[in-house]
Amino acid sequence: MLRPWNTILAIDVDKQLSVYQQIADGIIAEIRKGRLKPGTPLPGSRVLAADIGVNRKTVVLAYEGLIAEGWLETADKKGTFVSNNLPLSKKPLLKAGSPFAFNHTAGILPEQTTGAAALITFNDGWPDVRLAPMDELAKAYKRIFQQKARWRMLGYGHPQGEERLRTALVNMLAFKRGMNTDKANICITRGSQMALYLTAHTLIKPGDAVAIECPGYLPAWQTLAGAGARMINIPVDDKGLVVEELERVCSTTPLKAVYVTPHHQFPTAVSMKMERRLKLIALSNRYSFAIIEDDYDHEFHFDAKSLLPLASNQHAANVIYISSLSKLVAPAVRIGYVTGPAAFIASLAQLRGLVDRQGDPIMEQAIAELMEQGAVNRHARRAFNIYKERRECMYQYLQTYLGGKTAFVKPAGGLAYWVKFKRAHNTENLAAQLLKKGVSIMPTERFSFSGVPLNAIRLGYASLTPEELEEGIRLLATVIK
Repeated sequence: MLRPWNTILAIDVDKQLSVYQQIADGIIAEIRKGRLKPGTPLPGSRVLAADIGVNRKTVVLAYEGLIAEGWLETADKKGTFVSNNLPLSKKPLLKAGSPFAFNHTAGILPEQTTGAAALITFNDGWPDVRLAPMDELAKAYKRIFQQKARWRMLGYGHPQGEERLRTALVNMLAFKRGMNTDKANICITRGSQMALYLTAHTLIKPGDAVAIECPGYLPAWQTLAGAGARMINIPVDDKGLVVEELERVCSTTPLKAVYVTPHHQFPTAVSMKMERRLKLIALSNRYSFAIIEDDYDHEFHFDAKSLLPLASNQHAANVIYISSLSKLVAPAVRIGYVTGPAAFIASLAQLRGLVDRQGDPIMEQAIAELMEQGAVNRHARRAFNIYKERRECMYQYLQTYLGGKTAFVKPAGGLAYWVKFKRAHNTENLAAQLLKKGVSIMPTERFSFSGVPLNAIRLGYASLTPEELEEGIRLLATVIK
C-alpha cells in the first residue's frame, strides 16, 4: 500500500529525551494537529528509519508504544495505521483564533443529488455535450502537436488570445452576425463569464450606475456589483427591455452602462424588438453610456429570421459585445470573447494578464482549425436541427402535462422555456420537492432583483432527450397542486 506521508519529524540525538520517545511524541503531535487522520497509513519501520536517519529498532519501539497507548493500530499484512479510536488527549488542543472575514458569494447553480437514480436536470439552457464534435477536436489537437514548430506554442502568448482564433472570429462575426470588427478589437477569454468580469472591472468604478434587466441573470448582477456598480433595475416585458423606462432613468441619473441580453433575454427568452433596439442605441449615443450586450447563444434562433446583434448596427459606437463558443461546442471548452473599441480591449487584456496571464493556446489553435475547416459550422447545423426538434417535443409535453396549470409560449430562440404558473408557487420549495423525485430545476426567486416573486421557472431543454424531457415534465406536473 502506498504511504504518501512526508515525514517532518524533528529528531535531536543530543536531547535528553530518548529518540524513540521523540518519534512517538512527534507522531502524536501530528495526529492532534489533524495532519494524520484516523485510518491514515504510516510508513513502514524501515522507510521511516531511513527517512529520519535512525536505527529501525528505534522506530519499531516507538510504533509499539503508540499501539499500546491506542494511537496506532496494525492490520495483518497491511501495515500500521492511525487508530480509528484515538485515546483522549491529555493535552488540550490549541484554540484557534478568530476566523478572518471574507466576501460570501451566493450559490447560482442547480442542486445535485447523490442518489442512485439518474438526475433529470432542467438547467438554464446548456447544450447537449453528447453532441459535441469530440472526434474532430481530438484530431485537431493531435495535428497541432505534430507540427514542427509546436514548441512555439508552449511559451507565453498574446494576452488577447491566439491571433489565428481572433482572425477566425472576425470572419465568423462578419458573415454570420453582420459585425464589422478587427482582431485588435477582440480578446479571447475562458468563457463569457470571464469576459463579463473583465469588462465590468475595466469599465466600472465604485458608485457608477449600471442599468440591468429585471428579471435578469444573477451571475451578471453579482459580477457588476463586485466591480462596485450601483444597480438600477429596468423591467422586461414581451418585447424585451422596457426602453421607455430606461429613458426616464437617463433623464435623472448618469449611467455608466446598461447590461442586456437582447437576442434571447435571460430568463424569459424573449427577443428585443427592433424599435427598442434602435432606441437603446440612440440613448447610448445621446447619454454616452456603454451597452454590454451578452449574446450567449446566438446560433440557436428558430424563427424564420434571426435578429443581428446590437453591435452590428452602424450607429452602435458604444457597444461591448460578449459571446462564447462554449454553448456551441461544449461548456467544458472554455472559449469566450469580448469585442469593443481597440483601446478598451487593450486595457481589458492588461487586466486579464493580472487575473490569468493567457488562455489555452493549444485549445484556441484547435478551435480555430475547426472553424477554418467548417467543422464548427457543420456541428452548429446538426445541433440546430436536434434542438429545434426538442423544442417542439418540449412544447407538446408542456401542453400535455401542464397546459391547465401554466402559461408559456414557444420561444423564438434560445435553449430554454419560460413557464409561468397560474397559481402562486415558491420555486425554492418546488425545487426541493422535485429533487427528491430525481428532477433538478433552478429556483427563480434569485433572478428577481426587485424582490417581486416571478412565479415562473426557466426550463432548459437542449441537454435532455425527448424521453428525459417527457419524464421530467411529468414529474414536475405531479408536484404542482
